[in-house]
Amino acid sequence: TGEVVSRRLMVDGNGTSGGNSHQIVSAAARATVSCRKLRINPNNEVRPDNYEDLQLDFPNPVYKNLEKYLPPDMLVSNREERVRFMTDIMLSHLPSGERSKAQKHSDYRSKIVSNYQPLHRELYNLVPRLCFVPSFLKAINENTEDSFRSIISEASPGVFVFDMLLPSFCEMMLAEIDNFEKWVAETKFRIMRPNTMNKYGAVLDDFGLDTMLDKLMECFIRPISKVFFNDVGGASLDSHHGFVVEYGKDRDVDLGFHVDDSEVTLNVCLGNQFVGGELFFRGTRCEKHVNTATKSDEIFDYCHVPGQAVLHRGRHRHGARATTSGHRVNMLLWCRSSSFRELKRLQKDFSSWCGECSCEKREEKARTFDAIRKKYVKAVRAPQA
Repeated sequence: TGEVVSRRLMVDGNGTSGGNSHQIVSAAARATVSCRKLRINPNNEVRPDNYEDLQLDFPNPVYKNLEKYLPPDMLVSNREERVRFMTDIMLSHLPSGERSKAQKHSDYRSKIVSNYQPLHRELYNLVPRLCFVPSFLKAINENTEDSFRSIISEASPGVFVFDMLLPSFCEMMLAEIDNFEKWVAETKFRIMRPNTMNKYGAVLDDFGLDTMLDKLMECFIRPISKVFFNDVGGASLDSHHGFVVEYGKDRDVDLGFHVDDSEVTLNVCLGNQFVGGELFFRGTRCEKHVNTATKSDEIFDYCHVPGQAVLHRGRHRHGARATTSGHRVNMLLWCRSSSFRELKRLQKDFSSWCGECSCEKREEKARTFDAIRKKYVKAVRAPQA
């Protein structure tokens, strides 16, 4: 979580409380506050503020956790100053190449947000009753494993399917995406695509929907992931990458076999009318075993239904078959856990979720048992010799 980032920064933070958070701060400005350091130990009496309504360079949970380490004079400053101070600290600790990349991306987002006029502003703040079907809302409000299982079916091991979005919300999202694409075409603004595999679609975070998607992850997807994906950091999801992909005529046709850069992936079909485009799943694998063979019980194909969500581990190998006619749009949310990624670097055995690690562990147990059995049989027979 954000605590991981906080611990890394608490020794020698040297940010600044002045200037715009999306501008490079001068060396002189940094020097004036070089004496300000983060606390070594967290101040647990601090009740962290919520910064999700501000334009942030890092996930909201990171700021909330880092706030516990702020020096006293920063705690009494306003929210904008605290955000600038914490942002500068975090940027200063990035390698120079990463810092430059983060600054460019921040400038890129600022240009879009300051020039693009949203069609449906109500989309930009998550209003549950306008987004979700009643059964989904009821299960989330009860927040128990039983309530989740009452609406969610495990269509295949590790692949969970449930009704989620209202038709009216899907229609608004499609209209907003179409409006954004028209703005891009009219202004000839060059946008970043969702990933290296999709030539069409858009990153929702880049034109202002990051706050809405952060709420979606934190309040709705994380509680479910805590139950079904706790083995891959489902309970500690703290950042996301949200985007839409488009398939059909004059769009992407299919998507090759791959894994996602996420711990948990939410995939929801928004519409429209289409034929084909099925998702095919072929088992979950760690980095070491990502290219190993698929077992018969790992094969599963899923047909998209508008408003219906699919939730799976990011390491669950999958792809999309060709959309043979019509136009299909899907919204995806790659949910990530910084703490799980830290822990994963120290692990070698992922048998709790990797199909191949699990198979190797079973085979190792069988060999060990067989060796013990042979040793026992030999010991029993020895006196008779």
